[in-house]
Amino acid sequence: MTYEEISHHRLVSQKLYKTDQCSPQQIVRHLGAMQAQDYAMAKWAIGSRCDASEKEIEEAINSAQIIRTHILRPTWHFVSADDIYWMLDLSGPQVQKMTISAVKKYGFDIKKLDKTINSIEKLLPGNTHLTRDEIMQELDIKRTSKEDFLSAAIMMHAELDGLVCNGKMKGKQITYALLEERVKKPKTNFTKEEALAKLAKRYFESHGPATLLDFSWWSGFSPTICKKAINAIELQISSADINNQTYYFTSQGSNENSFRESVHFLPAFDEILISYKTREASFLSDHQTKVFTNNGIFKPIILENGKVIGIWKRTIKKDHAKIETEFFNETENSKKEILFEGIKSFEKYLETKVIIE
Repeated sequence: MTYEEISHHRLVSQKLYKTDQCSPQQIVRHLGAMQAQDYAMAKWAIGSRCDASEKEIEEAINSAQIIRTHILRPTWHFVSADDIYWMLDLSGPQVQKMTISAVKKYGFDIKKLDKTINSIEKLLPGNTHLTRDEIMQELDIKRTSKEDFLSAAIMMHAELDGLVCNGKMKGKQITYALLEERVKKPKTNFTKEEALAKLAKRYFESHGPATLLDFSWWSGFSPTICKKAINAIELQISSADINNQTYYFTSQGSNENSFRESVHFLPAFDEILISYKTREASFLSDHQTKVFTNNGIFKPIILENGKVIGIWKRTIKKDHAKIETEFFNETENSKKEILFEGIKSFEKYLETKVIIE
């Protein structure tokens, strides 16, 4: 297997070829968890893989078919309502180690943190949806500066406890609501080993071919734990070696008949890059600094046949969206016109005119 083959397989497994009709929730469920700290761009990560508009995706989020919460790693993710409870049971305790450590800087021990979480629970019954600032105001917790991480850490801890999740948007503001009022708790529970195996299978189905270290990075679990999860599903996945690295994948993501010429304008922090520890299959090392910064800020990318060839940004105007592009190599205008065909799906998603500059 070559890096080119890996990049093509990933386009299939990540559903960027749109070979079948999927709803927004089905896309999120397939991918397991989609990084979503940049809310506007994260919605497009879903939209780029299905034919839903931004409004339809927002409706799926507001109606709790898709949950936006902290899970796996200490950052926002989209998760399907079908998966939220078992994934939280699995990854919540490990990510909470970070939130517990963070609040100590503000004089919160575990007893005080638990008392604060209990107070939040009393604020939200009856489908009450409050912003973080509204909750902190009720708790009489004042923000001392823009850099104050206390309120964010408290709410993250409450999310990881399975107490709260995103509520309905209040204008452009994110709200919180009680998770059990948004999503019914399932009757079936998994052991940690069962959940890890389920997570591993989901990851390699939706992100393969990928390595052990890729899965460890994405899931937040140590390589030792991830290796055990891979061993548990070894009869359900395939593998191939390249440069002394073993890549795992499932047969459903390796249909060579699905490969074709393609151009994708993908959002910042898209799973096609963010979900892998190393990214040799997607771009040349010379271009790394243009794709993401040293402190982990990923930019929107232009992908041609699985390879990053440039970056782009959007500016939303009153009656249109302006798109600006930067290609890594000199590109002829005739070639650009072909590449810009890839932006048509974004125009449909936004339901507004797109102007390229």
